[in-house]
Amino acid sequence: MKGFEYLQAELDDMKKAGTFRKLVPLQTAQGSKVTIDGREVIQLSSNNYLGLTSHPRLRQAAIDASRKFGAGTGSVRTIAGTLTMHEQLEKKLATFKRTEASLVFQSGFTTNQGVLSAILSAEDVVISDELNHASIIDGIRLTKAGRRVYKHVDMKSLETALKETGNYRTRLIVTDGVFSMDGNIAPLPEIVDLAEKYDALIMVDDAHASGVLGKNGRGTVNHFGLDGRVHIQVGTLSKGIGVLGGYVASTRTLIDYLIHKGRPFLFSTSHPPGVTMACMEAIDVLLEEPGLIERLWENTKFFKKGLITLGYNTGMSETPITPVFVGDEALAHGFSDKLMEYGVFAQGIAFPTVAKGSARVRTIVTAQHSKQELQQALDAFEKAGKDLGIIG
Repeated sequence: MKGFEYLQAELDDMKKAGTFRKLVPLQTAQGSKVTIDGREVIQLSSNNYLGLTSHPRLRQAAIDASRKFGAGTGSVRTIAGTLTMHEQLEKKLATFKRTEASLVFQSGFTTNQGVLSAILSAEDVVISDELNHASIIDGIRLTKAGRRVYKHVDMKSLETALKETGNYRTRLIVTDGVFSMDGNIAPLPEIVDLAEKYDALIMVDDAHASGVLGKNGRGTVNHFGLDGRVHIQVGTLSKGIGVLGGYVASTRTLIDYLIHKGRPFLFSTSHPPGVTMACMEAIDVLLEEPGLIERLWENTKFFKKGLITLGYNTGMSETPITPVFVGDEALAHGFSDKLMEYGVFAQGIAFPTVAKGSARVRTIVTAQHSKQELQQALDAFEKAGKDLGIIG
């Protein structure tokens, strides 16, 4: 069929440049090791921070709910798709996040799109960190609001943007809590101080902080002791929580408004019973099994120290997300392939996911990894890095 020749030409260019990548299907459940093409390898690319995707309690909760309530809900939330369990999950999330209320969306991506597109108009301005997640960027594109981008975690740049936007009705500062490609944490205390000084609102996307930072994994707001001082908290239910979906935690006013104006919420079928009950069980696990988070951080410190000792550049990472920078796009993917030869699945990340010239292999350790597995992975990084001349 004719019509897509221009797309094929672009794909051909990607193949020539060594940046074209195929999807990698896993043949087993997520874990510290997975099977790919019949071969067991150490998994270092999953967001499954605490291993909850296969936690026995979550598995059983999903099975029980599916048996009792079925595979799906058959409707959007605002018509006939709200089950009592959906409201129970939202109450539990609000209590966990220490906010008045919460609302669950179909994904973290659609949560950011739904919130930003609903609450901002041409009378408002959104002020965004330059390295915010793509879902925030796309959410901003859906609004008619004014836009300012401040330099990454640069508080002088943020304050300049605030000073220059005093004529707008509402100023909304948006930041990732943990930046997904670099692993560094936003300087929330300073952001909150500036927001209060200039009477601005704050929205924090805690996708990669949920289950990782704060008491029992409550996120960056709690991590910095800022409960009650951040207006909007967004998170996912699909990374540290281990299941699927996204949520926004805030005031009752904002949640009621989003129920009427949040388009992804309004026009998407609600979460299946198995997903909903597994998410609720995940929150209970966070509260009742704090040892998972402790193991996650023990493993993080061990692996990060090992990479740095080998001579790798891990940038500003402060979390289980530890990028290994190589710069060149093709080299990053070649590095990933070489690691796979040595039994480690760690994906290369290149443009357009990150800026050109900042390609990397992004690693994420989990609570499931043993020290032996992490040492095997470090040995593979040493061999692969020397093979490709990345380290001496």
